[in-house]
Amino acid sequence: MRILVVEDNEGIAAGLRANLAQRGYAVDVCVTVADAWHALGMERFDAVLLDLGLPDGDGADIVRGLRAMRPRPGVDALPDPATPVLILTARDQIHERVAGLNLGADDYLVKPFDMDELEARLRAMMRRAVGQASPVIRYGALEIDPAARTVRQSGRLVEASPREFAVLWALLQARGRVLSRQQIEEHLYHWGDAVESNAVEVYVHHLRKKLGPASIVTMRGVGYFLAPEQP
Repeated sequence: MRILVVEDNEGIAAGLRANLAQRGYAVDVCVTVADAWHALGMERFDAVLLDLGLPDGDGADIVRGLRAMRPRPGVDALPDPATPVLILTARDQIHERVAGLNLGADDYLVKPFDMDELEARLRAMMRRAVGQASPVIRYGALEIDPAARTVRQSGRLVEASPREFAVLWALLQARGRVLSRQQIEEHLYHWGDAVESNAVEVYVHHLRKKLGPASIVTMRGVGYFLAPEQP
């Protein structure tokens, strides 16, 4: 699961990155509105943690523009307008919270905040993004609990490493769509990480050994997708 943190306070940004990385997320950090727009145009993120007071503008403009899917100078691709956004800010007045949510933010959390609460809100946003109300996500015989990072198949607990879990989560979010190796890598690594050339193949191989050889389908030259749910 890949998160974009847009925060100009170095201490807060570093703390978010370290804490979320320990919890199994791949985290990228931007400190300006311009850098955030560039990142959103070039990559796909599972969620954005967004400060409002940034050096070159207001984070609210990112929410507004993202939901309107406005093209930006110098950005070749359009951001995904459905990307979940959680505003993290010191602005704690009720009218400011209402304004942020009315702009299109999915949630609003006032600094200082508790990391457990932040992660719970992140998980809730991402569940809603895939149309899932329950905290446990079911797909055929699979039951995935993002909070506990557990996988069960037909009630049997399946041990999965953080990276294996991230690959499975990415495929689950795609719901049958084919994901290329690069798209899966984007869920696993943040900027600057060294990416092994066959890492995705290795994680898929491990998951097939644990979930069954037919659980993940390879489309040669294209990518991978979860086998269709059985009726």
